[in-house]
Amino acid sequence: MKTLNTVAALGVTILTVSCVSKKKYTELQSQYDNTRVTLTKTQVEKEELEAKYNAIENRVADYNTKINSLRDENYQKLDLVENLAVMSEASKEKMRETLKNANQEELSQATSLEDSMNLAISYNLKKNLDENVTADDDIQVDIDETVVMINVSDKLLFNSGSYRVSRKADDLLKRLADVINSEPAVEVMVEGHTDDQTVKPGAYIKDNWELSVQRSTAIIRELQDKYNVDPAKLIAAGRSSYLPLVDNATKEDRAKNRRTRIIILPNLDKFLSLVSSTD
Repeated sequence: MKTLNTVAALGVTILTVSCVSKKKYTELQSQYDNTRVTLTKTQVEKEELEAKYNAIENRVADYNTKINSLRDENYQKLDLVENLAVMSEASKEKMRETLKNANQEELSQATSLEDSMNLAISYNLKKNLDENVTADDDIQVDIDETVVMINVSDKLLFNSGSYRVSRKADDLLKRLADVINSEPAVEVMVEGHTDDQTVKPGAYIKDNWELSVQRSTAIIRELQDKYNVDPAKLIAAGRSSYLPLVDNATKEDRAKNRRTRIIILPNLDKFLSLVSSTD
């Protein structure tokens, strides 16, 4: 009887161990299957990512090939000039040729490429004006990013106390009109500025506000009527005497403050080309 009980107990133990092993096996099989599914999914995702990466690499390679082609074509290598503007190698070469003829004393004071660009543009504008206009302060050209600002003394543009445009200004206005007409999207603001002297009693101009506006409008009419500039591109502004370049303490300083500022946003290459000397 004791032996029978022992055999029964052993049978129960074997059966229990067998059941546990089968359950464990089922769990491990399930984990294995899940792992295989996950691995297969990961492999597919990896292949998809590699395909996308290869496509991006090919696009970058094509893009770089196009850039290198543009750089080699007609010297049209584009460089960022001290965060100012994109400028081609051809235009930089033209600027270098211009600077050979510019005032060497002024050139020696240029401390940056921006200074050199300003000097080159200013030199060519002045050179192509009426040969009788030689004063250094008649025209001042500055470049701020892609904006070209040209300050022109009123002794070049107008007779004293008048808003009738002088014929001495024809060459300058024609060249500016060429620049404006070459750029469909460009806008141009013409600002009139005066000194702080009050208008004489009985004058046909009421005050400096009116004089500055009349002079600005006169330049705009000249550009529109004589040089066929689209009036939609033009903005007239009168600033009176409230934005002087210098104090109005002397006769010379007041003359500096009597000016017209022309602000244009051209393609810099075209601007350099249009104002460059041809001889």
